[in-house]
Amino acid sequence: MDPSIPLIIAQAAENASIGADAGGKIALGVGGGLGAAGAGVGIGYIFGKVIESVTRQPEMKDEITSIQWLGFALTEACVFYGLVAGLLAFFL
Repeated sequence: MDPSIPLIIAQAAENASIGADAGGKIALGVGGGLGAAGAGVGIGYIFGKVIESVTRQPEMKDEITSIQWLGFALTEACVFYGLVAGLLAFFL
């Protein structure tokens, strides 16, 4: 048996673990980054539409504001889903 074969196997295993680690880091960055970008767009859209709605019907301000905060919370939850998915890909 060639004495260099165990060394080649050890190097291949090391390279595979480096690749998996890099893939996890990329997944974490993409998951967190896209989740935050998507939520930023969604939250901006929500607040823009709230301003339009209150401008058109000022008497409905209280009802519109309560619905606004519900939409904000649901949109913000998407950031946490993206972050959790990225963390799962990073550590698992």
